[in-house]
Amino acid sequence: MPSARARRLLLAALTLAACRSTTPPIPGGVPPQPDGSAGRAATEQSLLPPVPPADGPLHLTVVYPPSGERVSTGDSAFIFGSTGTGRATLTLNGLPIPVAPNGAWLAWVAVPPDSLLSFALVARAGDDSAALVHVVRRAGRFVPPAAPVWIDSLSFAPSRRVWWPASEPLPVSLRASEGAQVRLLMPDGRIVPLAADLAPAEVPAGIRAFDRDTTNLATPTRADRYAGTLTGIAVGDPLGPIVGMVTRDSGVADGGSAPPGTASAGRAIIVEAITGADTARATWPLRVTLLDSTPALVAFNDDTGSTGTSDSLTVGRARPGATYHWFFPTGTRTVATGRLGDDLRVRLSRTAEAWVPAADAQPLPDGLPALRATIGSITLTPAADRLTLRIPAGSRVPFRVEEEPGRLTLRLYSAVADINWTRYGAPDPYVRDIRWLQASGDEVTITVDLAGPVWGYRTRWSRTDLLLEVRRPPVIDRAHPLAGRTILVDPGHPPLGATGPTGFREAEANLAVALELRDLLAQAGARVLLTRSRDVPLDLWPRVRLADSLGAELLVSIHNNALPDGVNPFTNNGTSVFYNTPRSQPLATAIQRALVRRLGLRDLGVGRGDLALVRPTWMPSVLTEGLFMMIPEQEAALRQPEGQRRYALAVRDGLEAWLRGVAGATPDVP
Repeated sequence: MPSARARRLLLAALTLAACRSTTPPIPGGVPPQPDGSAGRAATEQSLLPPVPPADGPLHLTVVYPPSGERVSTGDSAFIFGSTGTGRATLTLNGLPIPVAPNGAWLAWVAVPPDSLLSFALVARAGDDSAALVHVVRRAGRFVPPAAPVWIDSLSFAPSRRVWWPASEPLPVSLRASEGAQVRLLMPDGRIVPLAADLAPAEVPAGIRAFDRDTTNLATPTRADRYAGTLTGIAVGDPLGPIVGMVTRDSGVADGGSAPPGTASAGRAIIVEAITGADTARATWPLRVTLLDSTPALVAFNDDTGSTGTSDSLTVGRARPGATYHWFFPTGTRTVATGRLGDDLRVRLSRTAEAWVPAADAQPLPDGLPALRATIGSITLTPAADRLTLRIPAGSRVPFRVEEEPGRLTLRLYSAVADINWTRYGAPDPYVRDIRWLQASGDEVTITVDLAGPVWGYRTRWSRTDLLLEVRRPPVIDRAHPLAGRTILVDPGHPPLGATGPTGFREAEANLAVALELRDLLAQAGARVLLTRSRDVPLDLWPRVRLADSLGAELLVSIHNNALPDGVNPFTNNGTSVFYNTPRSQPLATAIQRALVRRLGLRDLGVGRGDLALVRPTWMPSVLTEGLFMMIPEQEAALRQPEGQRRYALAVRDGLEAWLRGVAGATPDVP
């Protein structure tokens, strides 16, 4: 239970929250802030339908956070649910919380730094009452122990299995008491000192991505991180080949003995932190196998079980855990140069590398020559709906397509050019120029300049020829821009998705809006396809595959938003639209403008996101986040036909405006 001091702090914080929230809910769901600004900014233009009253029996529920769940929050947290009736009054730890006419409620309250967070809720409606004590757990976070010197054994990085070149420094880091002398005692007797790595404490990802209050980006400088490098030091039993086998990952408790197959106590790294006469020690369960200079050739395959349910792409990242940056088709070959746990480092060229899932890499036989493609003469074949550029490579080397307005650049790694001819075929007004460049000793770029916007593209291997298909923009009638367009509408979720205070699921709301949008687009002459028309689960990849296989010209994924723990929902809700590729940004902007105009909520703007439904390259695609499920008034609007229609009308308006703007931007096929 919270300490007496913590309870006093919580009471004071809740009192402040109650002072902000004691007035009745207003359209848009934002109670007045101390200066009145947040409430006005979010609600003065709201065009949502009023919340219909509910006069059912009193039934007190908490939708989020679920009881017992671990929440990642700082000094404040949101909690929401329903009383079942709009006649109810509600208190949280004795302080009033507004209840919407339909019984929904949302609170943003200060919380103590305890591991258990307890919320005492009491609802009353006439002579009836209900009480609930709701307890959640705070997500694990490191709290420095009350000791003169300490070592956080959970902070060791890397923590388990490593394959690394003998001549390359391996970065290592850990957390220990501030001001200590930290060193590593290596199995061969060497001593490796670590230096203090002063840096601001990391801002939680949810705060950085969604919080509009920039003061929350300020974090204290931390002095408890230490870093260094290991070079040419093997640790523990050998791990075997860098790919092609799985090594069981077992832990070693501090001060304990090592399980079979891990670095034994006598062959492990010992960490020491020294402050004056006090010393803390811990065993680092790290195993390092040094790689020789023989190239480890691998081929990518994300479906080694032959299930047929994958997208036949291996994703590449700039570092382990980073966002996607490369998409390598099955069969792509490259060289493995290092591995940290389940992340494999591969060499793309002498100056470029990527990290891929080790499970996607299959070893190739020893003795194969070093990977190098020779790019021969290229051929362009125009067709009514696309252009196909055939690029002979001789080997399925890694590549990346880089998109700019009116331009596509194909970058082939581990390649040299021998492009004597570039054959265009019959004259085509959509193609301005094709040129190539030996960008570096082992990178070749092929650039296609177009006479209009990029509508879409895709790549595939045909034996060892790479085919780049460039989609020709459709002919659009400026007076009736939706007529004849093939549009795929995706009602986002299930599985997963947000849930509102009264239990309304995002998947249901998305489907209702999508069905309304389907009818509106069809009335305007569009051919409309849905990824789902019922409330059934559908994974992400089948949705993307459907868009590609049906030849959709546009893809719109309908969603409604939620916030991560620790972000104030009253000041950070609103409307937003996400895109991924440059060609989709103007479309996202057009729909965002229409949503703000139709819904009247705060304009959170457009954003580029690494989301599956906006990554397809064959058509412009966007993902809309029209309203917030957790805001009572916005959830209520999504339950009503009028709110669903306003959302759908806005998306239709945005699509129509964007299509009208690009009509005639591309020369017709002769």
